[in-house]
Parts: sequence; structure tokens; C-alpha cells
Amino acid sequence: MTGNIARREAIQSILAGSKTPATYDYASTPSGNVYGSNVFSLAVMKEKLTPATFSKMEATMKGEAPFDPTIADEVADAMRAWAISRGATHFCHVFYPLTGITAEKHDSFYDPSPDGSTAIARFKGKTLIQGEPDASSFPSGGLRATHSARGYTAWDPTSPAYILENPKGATLYIPTSYVSWTGEVLDKKTPILKSMQAVDLQARRILKLFGHTNIARVTATAGPEQEYFLIDKAFYYARPDLLSTGRTVFGAASPKGQQFEDHYFGVIPDRVMAYMYEVDRELFKLGIPAKTRHNEVAPGQFEIAPVFESANVATDHQHLIMTTLKKVAEHHGFACLLHEKPFAGINGSGKHVNWSLGNATQGNLLEPGDTPHSNAQFLVFAGAVIRGVSRYSKLLRAVVATAGNDHRLGANEAPPAIISIFLGDQLSDVFDQIKGGGATNSKPKGVLKIGVDVLPDLPKDAGDRNRTSPFAFTGNKFEFRAVGANMSIAGPLVAMNTIMAESLDYIAGKLEGATDLNAAIQQVLQEIMNEHGKVIFNGNGYSEEWHKEAAQRGLPNLKTTVDALPAILDKEVIALFEKYHVLSERELHSRCDIYTEQYGTTVDLEAKVVIELAKTMIYPAAARYLGELAEAAASMKAAGVRTENAILKSLQSKLGSLNSAIETLEAEHRKAKAGHDPKVWCFKVLPAMLKVREIADELEGIVADDLWPLPTYQEMLFIK
Repeated sequence: MTGNIARREAIQSILAGSKTPATYDYASTPSGNVYGSNVFSLAVMKEKLTPATFSKMEATMKGEAPFDPTIADEVADAMRAWAISRGATHFCHVFYPLTGITAEKHDSFYDPSPDGSTAIARFKGKTLIQGEPDASSFPSGGLRATHSARGYTAWDPTSPAYILENPKGATLYIPTSYVSWTGEVLDKKTPILKSMQAVDLQARRILKLFGHTNIARVTATAGPEQEYFLIDKAFYYARPDLLSTGRTVFGAASPKGQQFEDHYFGVIPDRVMAYMYEVDRELFKLGIPAKTRHNEVAPGQFEIAPVFESANVATDHQHLIMTTLKKVAEHHGFACLLHEKPFAGINGSGKHVNWSLGNATQGNLLEPGDTPHSNAQFLVFAGAVIRGVSRYSKLLRAVVATAGNDHRLGANEAPPAIISIFLGDQLSDVFDQIKGGGATNSKPKGVLKIGVDVLPDLPKDAGDRNRTSPFAFTGNKFEFRAVGANMSIAGPLVAMNTIMAESLDYIAGKLEGATDLNAAIQQVLQEIMNEHGKVIFNGNGYSEEWHKEAAQRGLPNLKTTVDALPAILDKEVIALFEKYHVLSERELHSRCDIYTEQYGTTVDLEAKVVIELAKTMIYPAAARYLGELAEAAASMKAAGVRTENAILKSLQSKLGSLNSAIETLEAEHRKAKAGHDPKVWCFKVLPAMLKVREIADELEGIVADDLWPLPTYQEMLFIK
């Protein structure tokens, strides 16, 4: 076979049979019957623990009481016995370092007996509560030196332990926080727990003002929608750029992309459906309430969404969802791509984080009811969101800033880098009335009559939805749509919880001691609208007109990670996190340093891949084709046939341009490596990479197909 063997063999292997969907016998054990089967849940604890111990664990898991260390041995013994009965041989303290991914170290339950004749299973309370990984081997942003290696994991009893199965066995996973020997935060989980504690305290102050006396713990909840791409793994392994960076650094647009708008909610291919069945089932075993699945807008793109959970548990589950999506893909001959923009020219992938506050006694605190204008409690909580997003919009942009998300934010399918709030017609009208002196009515929901006798009338919401808004009210929650598909949701949730705590604290301070509560509420909400109403925008967030209008309103437009990350160290942001004991100034500096370094490292890797592929695959393929054309032209000329050399000259010119672009990229790459300045990576290296890509993608449209070395967009996106 001439030309690219790997690409041809990838297509042949798919056509030879890997397109056949895997089959599983789900009917014998319905998914509902396996829900939570691999979770050390409250139901399991009730069965395995004494009533007194169970009562204490239940109170801790519901946030009603701190953990009582005197019950640790009994809980550990019950957890060990349960895990071993489920096939587990090892346990691990799973944690979430600032790499943004999951970390784990496995320890065996078994120790040899003194005489060496057998193995004894042991698992004590102190082992359950505390572990000790190497703190110098994970990013710390200067909090830990190489020779200062001690760090601790601390069991989080509010997030249930679970079992992950392997074809050869099973392991017990224990969710933990991760801190240094000096007590500084090195992970994603600890700040979430601290921010949830802060918002609970301030929300209860507000609820007391409304006369509530029986107030359960107020919990921040989250329901993140996860977008992802599936391509055949034969293509994946034939694309070194996908393998190394998660995105295609080269690739000409497919003739058919998403222009027909025929993918969104379309019929799910059988092979993909089989994959989705297994994903849902594996998530059900882990107690993850996967609810929705469908085709997304781009070809080869899909979405899964769970129902709402506690923000802490939802974050842990999000890591498991990403792991499961990738792991199960292998079983079906797929590769799952979670990069925010794996393919240029079509939609990228986000992770829309639906967020709300609520408790067991007062319910959802962002539920407006049928007459939101008279629902003063709701208006106070909604007003707190408006104020918080306005005051800390740069922080919200910073916590979604990554090299991958830069390719998506501000593009034509994702929220712009300008942080604004969509409230919808009904709530915007109510808050406009408040700004004008007092709300007296709400736009009704109404009924939608379709006009076909056999179809029912539909209850119609009082407001539309807005898919171009980065922070949108969607009925009884806010949806933060700017989060990237490959990101942990921890950072965004920490920011949302903490700014909400600050706003509720501010409002409570204004209302406490007021002789006329209703008048005081009207005054503080009017003040919020006058000062912060500029952040509300219900129009098209993708339009150029909005960019101009946002600038006139004074809203920041931080277009890149390099622009956005410094906001983490703004004085008001440091004061915010320190006041509510979520993160210290030193911890914030460490995070900013880590995220800045990760940005540079990501672009560095991508630049190396561009240079390597351009030199070893793109240039040789084009040169070979040029040689074939030149040889053919020479033969024709020798035979007396007149030939036109325009294509030869064009190819020679493009090869020269490609070589020049590679040299420019190499020079900028050397400068960036020498200076370690993120601005060089952003404003010098990335444009140089794009120039190489432009020429390479042009060549893809010229070079003979049998010589082109990389699987094409058309192949990867449409062969399933």
C-alpha cells in the first residue's frame, strides 16, 4: 500500500466490524435495581452499623453535626467488611489535586499473619480518617518545596465511599480532602466544603429575618451538563495531536459540518446508544443520577446530564463521570474527547453548571413561585446573585480560564468572555419595577395554544431561555454556561458559593435591625439594581453590538486566560476569600501560579506537536506529492505533451511558506521557553501555531488523498 498506512488501516478496521455495537443483557437486571449498589450509602450504613453510630453518621452526612471520631473504628470495620463482600482487595483515599484530575494510591486490606500462614484483613478508624500522600509531587504553587514532602488526606464523610470494579477485582474509594503538613489547601474539594459552610451561615441569617425558626442546613446544589465527542479509537491513535493534546492542531473543515443543523437531538447511532447504556449503568452503580442523554449540535458530539446534588458530591461525581465516559469508550472501540475545542470550525464542548441553594425546611431558595413580585424572600436571594455576579465578574471569568477554554469562549457557540446575567422577561420586569420604586405585579405564565385540535394546550413560561448568556436564570436556578468540558466544576462552585455568601452577608447587615422589613428590602434591592443592574442582559450575547454595549456599561471583557487569571489576586478577591475562610492570600497566589504555569505548559506542548507533525508528516506528504506531480509532468513533456506547471509552482510556494512558518514558530517557542512569560505564549506562540495550521490545512485540500497522513475531519466525525 502506498501513502499513509495507518490512516487506511484505521478506516478498514472500522469497516471490518468495530462499528457493530456491543450487546449487554440489561433486561435480566434493570438499571434501577443496580442503583447505588457500589456505594457505602446511608441505606448500607443503616444495615451495617449500630443504631447509635448510624444516627451520628446520618447527622454528619446531612451537615447537621460534626463527625464524632469515637465511631471511626466501627465505621471503618463495617466499610471494610462491606467492600470485601463486594470483591474489593484494596482501598484508596481518592483526592483532587490542583492538576484538575483525580489522584489515588491503593493500599491492600490484607496483612500477613504473624506465622505467615494466612492473610488478615485490617482497616482501622485512623486509617479511614487520615492518609499521607507525597505533597511535593503535586502542584503547590510554592506552598511546598521538593524537600517538604508531607501532606495529608482527610476523609470527607459527607461524600459516600464507593467501589470501582475492574475485570480482575475491585477497589474501595474513599473521597478525601488534601492539605499540606502546614495545613494549607492543596486540592479542589476543601475550598468547596469551606464555601458551602460560608453560604449556609449567611443564608440562615436571611431566613431568620423572614421569621423561619426551623431552618435546616442550606446547601449549594449543582447539576452539571457534560458535553463530549466520540470518535473511533483507530482514528484517535492515528492522530498524534489528539493523543498528546486532546485537540486537533491540524485539520481542514469537512464539506459537511453542522451547517444542516441535523445533529442536535437527532437519532442516536446504535453503536453510540450501546455506549450510553453502559455509561448510564456504571454511573447508576455509583449512585450518580444520570438523567439526560442526547446528540449535541456538532457531528460526533453528545451530552449527559445528572440531576441536582449537593455541590460537594456533584463535584466528586463529575470526576467519576469524566473517568467513566473515557473508560467505557474503550469497551466500544471509541475514544472520548473532553477537550473544549477538539475540532476547529464546529461547536466545542462546555460543562453547563446549574447551581442553586436550598434546604429541607424552606425548599429551593431560588424558586420564584407564581408571583415573584410578592415573593420577597426569593427576590432577596436573586438580588444577592445579581450583586455578587456584578461585583466579582472578573473572578467568575478567571475560574473558567484555561488554554482549552480560550478556543471556545467568545466563539459562535459559547458565552462570550463578558460575564452578564440573563433573567428573562418576567424577572427583568419585576426588578425594573423595583428599580423604579416598587414591584406590584408579575407577567403571567399563560398558556400556549398550538392550534391543532388533537394536541393539548401547553403551560407557557413567563420568560424565554437565552443560550448565549454565560450566567442565566432558568426557572429556579442559575446556569453558569462558561465552564469548559474538561474542567473540574470545583473552582466555579467555590466562586459562586463565596460571592453569594458575601452578598447575603451584605444584605443581612442592611436588613437586621430594620423596623420595617419590607421597606428595608425594597431599599436594598433598589440600591442593588441602581449599582449592579448593568450586569443584566437579555439579548444576543454573541453579537458585536453587545460587545460595544458592554464596553459602554463598563463590563470587563477578559478575552484570554492571560487577561483573566490576574483577577484571582485582585485585592477585593483576596479579601473576599479570606473573610469567609475559604482560601488565604498565600493559597490564592499558589493557585494563580499553578494555573498560569499550566497555561504555558499546555501551549508549549501544543507548539511542540505542531512542529513535530508539520515536519514529519505534513511536509513530507506534500513533498512526495510534489515529486509525483513533477515526475508526471516530466514524462508528459518527454512525450511531447504540453503541461501547465501552475500546480507545481503553487505546491512549491506553499511548502516554502510552511517551512518559513515552522521556523517562525520554532523561534517564538524558544523565546517563550526562555522567558516563561504567559503573554508570549498567548500573543506570539499561538498566532505562529495558527499560521502553520493555515498552510497545512490548505495543503490537505491539495495533496492526493492516498498520501495525506492524518485521519480527516470528515472521517473522524462521521464514521461511527
